[in-house]
Amino acid sequence: MHHTSLIAILVAGFVLAFIFGALAQKLRLSPLVGYLLAGVIAGPFTPGFVGDQTLAPQLAEIGVILLMFGVGLHFSLRDLLDVKAIALPGAVAQIALATALGWGLALLLGWSHGAGLVFGLSLSVASTVVLLRALEERRLVETGRGRIAVGWLIVEDLAMVLALVLLPALAGLLGGGGKESSAVEVWEALFKTLAKVGAFVAVMLIVGRRVIPWILERVAGTGSRELFTLCVLAIALGVAFGSAAMFDVSFALGAFFAGMLLNESEFSHQAATETLPLRDAFAVLFFVSVGMLFDPSILLHRPLEVLATFLIIVFGKSIAAYAIVRAFGKANSTALLISASLAQIGEFSFILAGLGVSLEILPKAGQDLILAGALLSIIVNPLLFAWLDRREAREKANRAPEPEEHIYPPIPPELRDHVIQIGYGRVGSELGRLLKEHGVGLVVIDGEDDLVDRARAAGIPAIRGNAANERVLREAAPERAHTVMLAIPNALEAGEIIAKLREINPALTIVARAHSDAEVKHLLEHGADGAVMAERELAHSLAEMVMATPLYRGSRHLPPATA
Repeated sequence: MHHTSLIAILVAGFVLAFIFGALAQKLRLSPLVGYLLAGVIAGPFTPGFVGDQTLAPQLAEIGVILLMFGVGLHFSLRDLLDVKAIALPGAVAQIALATALGWGLALLLGWSHGAGLVFGLSLSVASTVVLLRALEERRLVETGRGRIAVGWLIVEDLAMVLALVLLPALAGLLGGGGKESSAVEVWEALFKTLAKVGAFVAVMLIVGRRVIPWILERVAGTGSRELFTLCVLAIALGVAFGSAAMFDVSFALGAFFAGMLLNESEFSHQAATETLPLRDAFAVLFFVSVGMLFDPSILLHRPLEVLATFLIIVFGKSIAAYAIVRAFGKANSTALLISASLAQIGEFSFILAGLGVSLEILPKAGQDLILAGALLSIIVNPLLFAWLDRREAREKANRAPEPEEHIYPPIPPELRDHVIQIGYGRVGSELGRLLKEHGVGLVVIDGEDDLVDRARAAGIPAIRGNAANERVLREAAPERAHTVMLAIPNALEAGEIIAKLREINPALTIVARAHSDAEVKHLLEHGADGAVMAERELAHSLAEMVMATPLYRGSRHLPPATA
């Protein structure tokens, strides 16, 4: 028989993650809860199937690399600079207060100061995935308070990247490996680490900034989608592995810099789109592998410690953030939003806790408490936002509503019989240009910042968000629109959007983009009036050019290619 432990853990991980993730989504919880529970089921602390304990961490490491690559790919220094006056000092103060609370709990439990520091830091940083999803569902990302929350999150992420870099160098001082190091040894290790990181950063900024975008542009010029996707993955994994081998820095830091430098390329959006499925898949495996490390018995054996950890995450961090935001003179609604956004922990907490355990600084019980706190806080977080939504609804009912301060001009209220264009990528941007040149009233919806900015720069009103979200669709006023053009390449998502549009305005004319006869059928069944198959249109256009030559001029015209 062949050894199939790798196949077994991949199959079990994906199947269990899908089942529990779908259940979590059905219960209106974050799918992360389902992924973590899937790992608990596949772990050694529950009966039944047990995943390979040597392969799981390696798959998780790939997940970390691709997660950090995605963070770097979407890292926006501009967003941080816009709100630096409050996000930078606020996030630093909140991290310090939350770390102090975790440190204090660790000392009460009899742990060392080093364990307390790692434990506190792990409790101080919120999950990027959970926070952004909550903000996007409520259309708050591009509001003034939403930008503060995102900027706050960026500062937290950068602080954790720094902690991951410095922790191995400070392991001796923090009691790692069960032995104390002298001051000379600690300073020597710290100096070597900073020197290596400095050399790595210099190489990436001087060489990588030129080489990585140059390689990507040359590969994009070949027109091969496979090679382009392979190139992006090779850059992400290659830079992460090479930085660890040559400069002894973490995979996470190397991947973060690779993504950040790719962000400067004009092909960054395409790179993000092409690698998203693989990043999502390995991110799921990362959360599953984290769940495999969790011992559920801690909920029975140490309930008070779990409760204390949960209270620090949900209430300690939130109260600290609320007080800090109010101290900066911001409105109560802004302070409450920041507080609710930060009342959970996620991916960086797991990475930091895993590093602390591997360096023998943090006890295994500390990692279990962090995992328990993450599970409980991610479950509770949607409830906090629901309470916040109800509170704001009551306040608006009792007073004249204040318009939310968006950072983009709203859709003109007098706009009628306009075209809603969903997607502003390569096809969408050309379509938008043609419609605008013909004086068509147009509103664009896209989920990527750079594409939305490009549309607004062209003078087209644009909305950032996923059009599958009904709140996003309604911002484009489909009840007053005449036509909707779906320029996105994903037919499944397009079908979902079409169904929602038909519910809002059955009279709309809807045309979508497809890549096969099956996709055309799917879109028409979901309510589209027409579906354009790109490959067929291209073939007909080329054939028309042939028929226009003197030899074939006057021949019978080709039938239309559009369904």
